[in-house]
Amino acid sequence: MDYSQFLYMKEELSLIAVIVILLVADLFMSPDAHKRDGKITLNTILPVALMTIHTLINLVPGAAADAFGGMYHYVPMMTIVKSVLNIGTLLVFLLAHEWLAREDTAIKQGEFYVLTLSTLLGMYFMISAGHFLMFFIGLETASIPMAALVAFDKYRHHSAEAGAKYILTALFSSGLLLYGISLIYGTVGTLYFDDIVAGINGNPMQIMAFVFFFAGMGFKISLVPFHLWTADVYEGAPTAVTSYLSVISKGSAAFVLMAILIKVFAPIVAQWQEVLYWVIIASITIANLFAIRQQNLKRFMAFSAISQAGYIMLGVIGGSADGMTALVYYVLVYLAANMGVFAVISIIEQRSGKLEMDDYNGLYQSNPKLAFLMTLSLFSLAGIPPFAGFFSKFFIFMSAFRSGFHLLVFIALVNTVISLYYYLLIVKAMYINKNETPVATFRSDAYSKAGMIICLIGIIGLGIASIVYETINQFSFGI
Repeated sequence: MDYSQFLYMKEELSLIAVIVILLVADLFMSPDAHKRDGKITLNTILPVALMTIHTLINLVPGAAADAFGGMYHYVPMMTIVKSVLNIGTLLVFLLAHEWLAREDTAIKQGEFYVLTLSTLLGMYFMISAGHFLMFFIGLETASIPMAALVAFDKYRHHSAEAGAKYILTALFSSGLLLYGISLIYGTVGTLYFDDIVAGINGNPMQIMAFVFFFAGMGFKISLVPFHLWTADVYEGAPTAVTSYLSVISKGSAAFVLMAILIKVFAPIVAQWQEVLYWVIIASITIANLFAIRQQNLKRFMAFSAISQAGYIMLGVIGGSADGMTALVYYVLVYLAANMGVFAVISIIEQRSGKLEMDDYNGLYQSNPKLAFLMTLSLFSLAGIPPFAGFFSKFFIFMSAFRSGFHLLVFIALVNTVISLYYYLLIVKAMYINKNETPVATFRSDAYSKAGMIICLIGIIGLGIASIVYETINQFSFGI
C-alpha cells in the first residue's frame, strides 16, 4: 500500500490532529480542575486557536488527486467548501463560550468540542467521497455526534426530547438513503461515482433509487416534506448547537448533493430537476407561511432555515458552474448573517432566559448594539441591499434564471417579499414596540464580541469584496 496517499487528505489529517490534541487536553481537565477559588475556568482559547491554525494552513487549495483507488476524491473547490465550514465552526466556538460558562456545562466543554469536530470530520469525508461507501461513512460520522450535541442540555428545556427526535428521524432517513444506494448497486454493479454514470439509463428502479437517496439528503438539508423534525430540534437543542446545525450541516449537505447529482445522476437530469423544482417551491413557500406564525425565535429561525435551504437549492437545480459558485457563496454569506442572529439570541437567552419575540420589544433601548447586529443580520437574510445577502440572492437567482427556470425564480422572488415581512417583525419589536420591562442592559464577553464582529464584517464585507466571489468562481465545477 502506498502510504503517501494519506498526504492528499491534509485537511482530514489536520482536523484529526486538532481532535486528538483537544481530547488529550481534556484528560487533564477533571471537573474539579475547572474551579479555581470558586470560579469556573474555561479553555475556549485552545479550540479557537487550534481551529484558526487548522483553517489557515488549509486555506490554499492543492492539486486535484484521487486516493485509495478513487474512494477519496479531491479537487480545489473542496478546500474552499471546507474552509467555509471551518470558519463557521470557529464562530460557533466563540459564541458558545458564555453557554459553556454555566456550571452544568463547563465540566462538559471537552466533549462539546470533540463532538462538534467529529461531525465536521464526517462532513469532510462526505465532501471528498468518490464512492458511496465513503460517502455513507462520512454521513453517519456527521449525524451520530450531532444527536449527542442536540441532547447536550438533557436536563434543561427539551434538549433530551430534541435529541431523541433527531436520532430517530436521522435513523429513518439514513435507512431510506442506504436503500437507494443499494438499488443503485443492484442495477449498476458498482458504487464508484465515476463508474456509475455509464450504467444509469433511467429505468424505474434507478428512478426509485434516486427518490430514496434524495429523501435521505432532503432530511439533512431540511427540505419540505422532510422538514418536520427541524422546528422541534432547533427549539430543544442548545442555541450554539442550533446555529451549527442550521448552517454548517446544511451547507455541507447541499454541496455534496449537488456534486452527486451532477456526477452520478447526470443521465437522468430531467427527472431530478423536476423533483427539485417542486421541492424548492414547497420549501420556500411553506416555510415562509409557517415562519409568520412563530413566536419562539428558535422555531422562527428553524422555518427561516427551511426557506433558506430552498434558496440554496436554486444553485443546485441548474447543475451549472454558475450554480456551484452561487451555492458556495450563498452558504458563506448565509453563515455570517445566520450566526449574527444566533449570537444575539444566545447572549440574551443566557443572560435573561428569554426566547419569545415579545421579549425583544424595546431591545434597542437597553442593548442598542445587539439590536443593531440583529437588524443587519435579518436584512442580509432577507436580501436587502447593500448587505451581502442581496448579492448572494442575486447570484443564485441569476444562476437558476440562466438555466431556464424563469417561473421558479419569479416564485422565489415573490417569497423573498414574504420573508422580508416576517424578518421585519423582529426589527419592529426591537425598535418600535413598547416594553415597560425590556431585557436588562449587559455587556457581552470578549469571545462573543469577537464572534459578532466577524459576523458583522461578513455581512458588510462579503457584498463589497468581489474577490471572494471571483475566487470561488475560479474553482467552480471542479468536482
